[in-house]
Amino acid sequence: MRLFCQCNAVHRRDVVCGGGAAMFSAIIATLMGGSKPVKAEAISGSVPELDSVAVRVVVDSYQFAVAPSRKLADVDIQHFGWGVSGHKPPGKTLISEFGLSMLVETRRGTEISTVLIDFGFTPEALINNTSLLGIDPAGLDALVLSHGHYDHFGGLAGFLRATSGKLKPKLPMYIGGEEAFCSREWTAPPGRGDFGALDRKAIEDANLTVTYAEGPALVGSHGFTTGHIDRTSFEKLLSPSAMKIGVDHGMGCYADKLPEDERSQAVIPDQFRHEIATAFNLKGRGLIVLTSCSHRGVINAIREAQATSGINKVHAVIGGFHLAPYKEEYVRDTVAAMKDMDIDYIIPLHCTGEPFYDTVKAEMQNKLLRSYTGTRFVFSA
Repeated sequence: MRLFCQCNAVHRRDVVCGGGAAMFSAIIATLMGGSKPVKAEAISGSVPELDSVAVRVVVDSYQFAVAPSRKLADVDIQHFGWGVSGHKPPGKTLISEFGLSMLVETRRGTEISTVLIDFGFTPEALINNTSLLGIDPAGLDALVLSHGHYDHFGGLAGFLRATSGKLKPKLPMYIGGEEAFCSREWTAPPGRGDFGALDRKAIEDANLTVTYAEGPALVGSHGFTTGHIDRTSFEKLLSPSAMKIGVDHGMGCYADKLPEDERSQAVIPDQFRHEIATAFNLKGRGLIVLTSCSHRGVINAIREAQATSGINKVHAVIGGFHLAPYKEEYVRDTVAAMKDMDIDYIIPLHCTGEPFYDTVKAEMQNKLLRSYTGTRFVFSA
């Protein structure tokens, strides 16, 4: 079991560093006021044990409005449908796009916690879908950004503007470190191009508390992040983006807050050192792991959650598994590793790809659950 450690001792960065890029970034940060991130709250002892965990897919790539809901022994699968009612003619329906956002509602005794993880590609989709799904921004207890890719944060700034004054003051937003703020360029197929940067000013204007979860940390009092994900399995890292070091007109990352080997460079292949997964411990069932995009490897993300919590049993893994770019043999290796883990439910989203879905359906059909934009999975103890 990996014991939780105090986060101010995890991945400590030097305050003063050499190099022109670092010095320039520090000056700009001082002039602009900069963001003042805090270290996430670590946990000593065991992770919280929950009575129920409900995961709502707020934004994903695909919607099937007439899919029937169904209930299994220990999970209730609720598909959204059209969003029509008997009181008015049809209006808006859910928007699907190549992005990801998930809402997690947990219960422990009488305590309820609600966390929004990732924010889709566009604010139009996120704002539309949260409204149709009845998600109250005032009820959010935390935000989590899994990593600094536009299809996971693109909807954030617009969502923050649309919910101005409704979110809780100083609402914590968990990220894996300063790298999440770096500007990025997409370098993989189908074509190169600007892949945006996380809007630091929008976050400051929304009165959020940027919370660095570089190590294992409590999220919303019920869940926990893995912190940075070690690469310990067979999984390979394909980098589809390049990370730009420095700040330009208030956008980008401060070099002095990055690892030493990145500070003096201008552009580097993205290694996703800042990527984090989020997990929840369901009483008597095991872990529910939300991988988001799994650039560091879905098996590595699961292993990190296991090591962090000391809990080996995985009840469900949900998210993008980033297998679409890989060859069939690699996909089969991933499926074999999941078989060995004896995961109860596998719910692929976003960047997972059809070859993985087809393989799991053929080999572990009873463990595979289909999800669409709007689907809600309720796991009970």
